[in-house]
Amino acid sequence: MKQIKSNDVMLRTVTRVVTFIILSFSLYLFFAGHNAPGGGFIGGLMTASALLLMYLAFDMKTLRKALPFDFTALISIGLLLAIGTGVTTMLLGYPFLTQFFAYFQLPIIGETELTTALPFDLGIFLVVVGIALTITLTIAEDDK
Repeated sequence: MKQIKSNDVMLRTVTRVVTFIILSFSLYLFFAGHNAPGGGFIGGLMTASALLLMYLAFDMKTLRKALPFDFTALISIGLLLAIGTGVTTMLLGYPFLTQFFAYFQLPIIGETELTTALPFDLGIFLVVVGIALTITLTIAEDDK
């Protein structure tokens, strides 16, 4: 019996465009998170969904070469960053996860608010991306 070879040119082309759009929206949600709905959790889920879409469109071997990340290490780094943000405020004599912010004049960007919520959100972002991809790829690679 002759097998039909699938042609995934359209799927791969659309995936490249859609992945870029999803990752752009993910970054927007991440940076808007401390003043508006969004943040590390939803930004991480959006990033994980974009990466999972790439895993669906391309074969696993190709993506492992392109994204040689150990996603379990991302979980550890994210947890350390999120917890470290809270513990740092305790070391300064404030309650756990007290938020600080200040306005800085940055070149090209202008006046920008920088806050301690950003490193905390980055930690949550890394944890969510790591967990979502670890669970999904573990299930996908199961040979049973």
